[in-house]
Amino acid sequence: MDDLAIKIAITYKVPKKGLTLNGLLRGLERDRDSIMRALLGTILSALEEDSLKALPGGYVKNGHQSRPRTFNTSFGLVRHRMAQVRDRKGAIYHPLETRLRIVPYRQYQGQELEAAVGQAIHLSYRVAARETQRLKGQGPSKSTLWRRFQDLAETAGAWPPLGHRPFRFLMVDGTSVRLQDRGYSLGKAEMRWAMAAEEPSQPLELVGFWVNTDWAAIRQDLERRIDYPRLRVLFSDGGRGIEESLLSSGMELQRCILHGQRDFSFLLYADGIKGQAQKQFRGLLDQNPLFHLRQAGLERLDPGDEPLVRELAASIRRGFAELLTALPVDKYPQTRTYVQNFARQALVFFDYWLDHRRWLPLTTNAIESAFSRVVNRIKRIGRRWSENGLLNWLMIAFRKIFQPSLWESLWAQYLGRHHRLRLVSLYTTHEWIYAIT
Repeated sequence: MDDLAIKIAITYKVPKKGLTLNGLLRGLERDRDSIMRALLGTILSALEEDSLKALPGGYVKNGHQSRPRTFNTSFGLVRHRMAQVRDRKGAIYHPLETRLRIVPYRQYQGQELEAAVGQAIHLSYRVAARETQRLKGQGPSKSTLWRRFQDLAETAGAWPPLGHRPFRFLMVDGTSVRLQDRGYSLGKAEMRWAMAAEEPSQPLELVGFWVNTDWAAIRQDLERRIDYPRLRVLFSDGGRGIEESLLSSGMELQRCILHGQRDFSFLLYADGIKGQAQKQFRGLLDQNPLFHLRQAGLERLDPGDEPLVRELAASIRRGFAELLTALPVDKYPQTRTYVQNFARQALVFFDYWLDHRRWLPLTTNAIESAFSRVVNRIKRIGRRWSENGLLNWLMIAFRKIFQPSLWESLWAQYLGRHHRLRLVSLYTTHEWIYAIT
């Protein structure tokens, strides 16, 4: 590694009166971009000069480009006419372009896009481009940002390897989104996602998301992505097709308690029970101790409280039995079937505690809270998406929102950063040039 010494001479006019620290800082901030542009131009020229000296035999100098190459950087436009060389066959090369791996036909190099892409996770592409330009003084247009965002997702946005992770808990959920193709609405489709954890107390991590994909296909994708046979508990809201497709031998299904309570009224309505007629059934459900449990309270129990835990589980089962007695199958077929399945699937966390002395989550609120920022961006900002565009956005957004370490590695991979310019020393002096009065 060679050292490159650059001498910089800067002259400032200093007011004799009225200069404040804020004025000083504002002036330096205003001039920072000019200094950085001059510094970049000097470094490009120095590297080019060094590359020309090291040319192998067979190449001859061939002047410079007729038009300067434009680089749109975080500190403004920098233009540089690159030197050209010609080989024996007459082909033209630019040594600087090869040395610095400059991507041809692109003003915006990848390094300058991180701020705008980060903004587009939370804002629309149009607003993200405008806000980046406002904050940094320059930035890509909306269409450039969109194109480069798709390129980032497709070239560096593959899922990180997860097969080695010993995940034992899987949580799934979904929501509807509006799709479009070339500006024409395709109506609503399901966007689904999965999160997993190695231990009940660990934060859930995203392991996949899908658009317009059924649960059976999601199961196949998950089997390729993670060690699926290791899973032991599946958390869900009981949506159609989840149990049949995702539950395998050795797994148990833990239903979300809050979803069970919310869905009860809809099932009664489907069986023709409306308004005040639902009151007695909702009352029986609300009396069940299950719906008054709190995760924090359960976490305070220790192994010596096992008799209390067993009695609590028995009390909850008695509550469901009373409710089923009030729901004869000939009058309330849908509600009764729902309650039967829910009572069987909602108490897995008791069995797990009795076996392992650790509590499972009672609800899927964790996944819903974590994904609320994503869902808000999708449904409130943008509103309609192409299927591929939504998947590309999700692939980048989950890194930015959920796993910042993956965000950093994403850019390192995309930019191909192997070696960086490293500042060795910085030495400054000053000299007053007094005005003659």
